[in-house]
Formats: sequence, C-alpha cells, structure tokens
Amino acid sequence: MSRSVDIEDIRAAAARIVGQAHRTPVLACSAIDEMAGARIHFKCENFQKVGAFKFRGALNTVLSLDRTSLERGVVTHSSGNHGAAVALAARIAGADAVVVMPENARRIKRLAVEGYGATVILCPPTQEDRERMTAEVIERDGRTLVHPYDDPRVIAGQGTAALELVEQVPGIEVFVAPVGGGGLLSGTALTVSSLRPAAAVIGAEPLEADDTARSFAAGRRIPEASNRTIADGLRTSVGEITFPIMRQRVSEIVTVPEEAIVFAMRLVWERMKIVIEPSSAVAVAAVLARPGALRGRRIGVILTGGNVDPDELPWQAFGLIGPPPEPARR
Repeated sequence: MSRSVDIEDIRAAAARIVGQAHRTPVLACSAIDEMAGARIHFKCENFQKVGAFKFRGALNTVLSLDRTSLERGVVTHSSGNHGAAVALAARIAGADAVVVMPENARRIKRLAVEGYGATVILCPPTQEDRERMTAEVIERDGRTLVHPYDDPRVIAGQGTAALELVEQVPGIEVFVAPVGGGGLLSGTALTVSSLRPAAAVIGAEPLEADDTARSFAAGRRIPEASNRTIADGLRTSVGEITFPIMRQRVSEIVTVPEEAIVFAMRLVWERMKIVIEPSSAVAVAAVLARPGALRGRRIGVILTGGNVDPDELPWQAFGLIGPPPEPARR
C-alpha cells in the first residue's frame, strides 16, 4: 500500500463514502465570534454518523478492502470514536469487527462500539498495550488492521470533512482542527494546501498531551507519554505517516490547558445549543486563546465529535458553576 496521499485520493474517498456518511452542516455563533474577534464557521462533525468525523476515514478504508479481507474481518484499537466508526463501517460492508479499547475508555463510547456489533477487548491504557493486543488479534485471526490515523486511506477519508467545508464556505482564511494521531489534521492540511493554498492550517492540542507541538519543535516524532488530558480522543501519539504531512503543510500547533478546554466545551453547549466533546473543544479553545492573531479573519473550525456521557460532565470538577466568564481580550 502506498504511503502517499493527495487531493485525488481525498476526492476518491468522498465519492466512495457518499450516501453513507453525512454531509455535515456548518454553523455560526455571533456570541463566540465577538469573543474571538473573528468570523468562525463550525464544521459540525458531531452530527456525523457515530457522532464523530472518524466515520469518514473508517468507512473509506473498509470500503476499499477486497472481499477476502472483509471475510476475515477487521480490527482496530481505539479509545472510542474510531472504534465505533470501524464497527459501523464493518456492519455496512458485511464484515466482522474487533476493537481493542483501553480499560479507562469512557463507558458511553464502549457501549457505542458494542451497539454497532463489534467485539470489544479491553487492555491497559497505554499505546504499547493497545498495539500489542491488536497485533495478537491480527496474528491469530488474520484480520485487517483499520488504523486509527496512520493509514493513507484513513487520512484521505478524514480529509473529506475539509473538502466539504471548502465547498460550503468560500473564503476561509484559517482552518483549525484538533490533533492527536494526526489523521484529521493531515487530511485537512492536504485538502487546504491543494484547494486554498493561501489559507493557513492550525493544529490544536491539549497542553497535557502536546507530543505534536514538541515534535514540531524538535523536528522529529516524540511519542506521547501522558494520557491525563480530558480530551480522551487526543491521547494518542502523532503518526509516522501523518507527521511529515503536517510538518510540511501545517502552519503551527497551538496548545491549550485543561481549564480552557472545559471552558470552550461549555461555551459551545450554552451559546450554540449543540453537544461537543472535549476533543472538539480543543480547537475552539485554541481560537479563543489567540484573539489578537486571528482578529477579523474568517476561520473554519472542525468540531470533531459529540460523544459525551451526560453523567460525567466536567463543569464542576473545574469550578465552572454558573455562566462562564468571557476570556480577556488581547
């Protein structure tokens, strides 16, 4: 399998998943625009099937497999959203799926994976254990790996979100997406650099899981050692395939603390009346953190997902009781 990805791969992915993946809406919020000093267009992947953009890459990959591979089944490792995406994509394609999940995965995400028909295998909450147990399943069953991010087919599928956004809102000057393993951000950067080369692409990352920012600074991949961030979808290390794409095509990585993530999450819930999860809020927090640098610009923000356990909302743990204060303007 070729490791390269280009805009034609992304267009082919868009054609492959059409009719199964949603073309998600773009929303705006004047209150958040005022706080950011910019015009923000929110690409709502929280309205995607399985509640996350991950369905795009998983579906493109599974639908790319030949019949023999589908008959043997697929496997992946995931903290939740990608696992649910692979489970649903496999069901659509008539294949069996196994998902290796960390023991600390959120309950609502595990139930979603099982609800789409996949078998869940729990493992210790480390990248090494996830990969080890996945490799054991592949060796035992001959299943095909649907990687969470480090696969050209996954990257191409994730790039279709930005492809839609470019078509839906002409004139966006800055695109912002969260980064964990880098599938979405690299796919976004490939799309934008091909179709809107004058626009900037910014990655947003939790300060408590800042391996991409540190990797950018060092000029080489530095694995993530922490999994403490509330943004559970961004706890993975940046990929071998995704990192070079981002180094070449992403303008910068903005890191945000946990309090800013929770603030942004609650802000979107209250002002836009839509549900987003902490990983989505990281991109919003990154925009709010830089009102001076982005003032007056047209910004596209990808809201990556909305899978939240209503019994585990983070407001009280971070002392956000009552209306959130407005961030200081710069």
